[in-house]
Amino acid sequence: MAELLASGGTPEMVRAVLDNGADAVYVGAKGWSRRRAQYEMADDQIIESAEYARSKGKVLRVAFNTLPASREIPLFMAKTEKFYKAGIRDFILTDAGAMTALSRRFTDVQIHASVGCTIINAEDARFYKEAGATQIVAECRMGRDEMRRIKEEAGVGLEVLVHATTCYTLLGRCTMSSYTRQEWRFDEEGKNHFLGSPNRGGLCYRVCLTEWDQVGKNGEAEASGVVLPNIAYFLVDDIPSLIDLGVDTIKIQGREYSVPLVGEMVRFYRELIDAYVKDRPSFRLEPWKERMAGIVSARDAERREKTAGLISESLSA
Repeated sequence: MAELLASGGTPEMVRAVLDNGADAVYVGAKGWSRRRAQYEMADDQIIESAEYARSKGKVLRVAFNTLPASREIPLFMAKTEKFYKAGIRDFILTDAGAMTALSRRFTDVQIHASVGCTIINAEDARFYKEAGATQIVAECRMGRDEMRRIKEEAGVGLEVLVHATTCYTLLGRCTMSSYTRQEWRFDEEGKNHFLGSPNRGGLCYRVCLTEWDQVGKNGEAEASGVVLPNIAYFLVDDIPSLIDLGVDTIKIQGREYSVPLVGEMVRFYRELIDAYVKDRPSFRLEPWKERMAGIVSARDAERREKTAGLISESLSA
């Protein structure tokens, strides 16, 4: 059966995710995982959370899904070695060079190629497998035919996001925030943070969700109040087909949401997956859609608040 993987932005969230039925949890190494520092975790917190996961027979993965400069590779290797010595064997990476370095140094690690790799076809999947990935995360818009082709041809595990956000470009490829925040700084460990680039230790400020003026090629006004598409989705209808397809991991994003909400999401998907697997012929989606509506409403309210804060921060910079 497919593994259920969910996010852990704090030690409290890690426990809530695992206690509500996730098979695995992922956490972000501070400064390395495309989120604000308050949703990442210090090394000792990660090690303690990994011990908690193991005590329940479950898995903790550490995300290093920024793109390191050459001078940062030794920092990356030192930090992953620290986690390896603490018994952690599962990592999420975006940079192909970092994957190669880690898989050569530790031959028994499991490496998931992040959604930020924008893997859209079987050849992409093969490339990241050769770099050291044991599993790839499908790009958010990938169709079933392409997923099936990857399963059949690439010889690598397949992970699908069922709760996430579709970037208006491709996740990891947008540079809009870098136009609003161009500062950079070094942290206490020597990691460089370019504040307007989530790929380099900064943030996505969701400036696509502010209102834009649309102008023609000669500068004439064509429209105002234009909001670019950046949609948070919550898949339910797709769960049966993903399980039937043989997807290895079903993933829930959400480190920036509240602990109770993330726990409720995990419990919802745990019970939905179990209900379908237990009795596929008589399974009905309608009751689950009704239950989902309340969760989506709470999620949207929290997301609006977070988005407003990010946009305000970017405009005041």
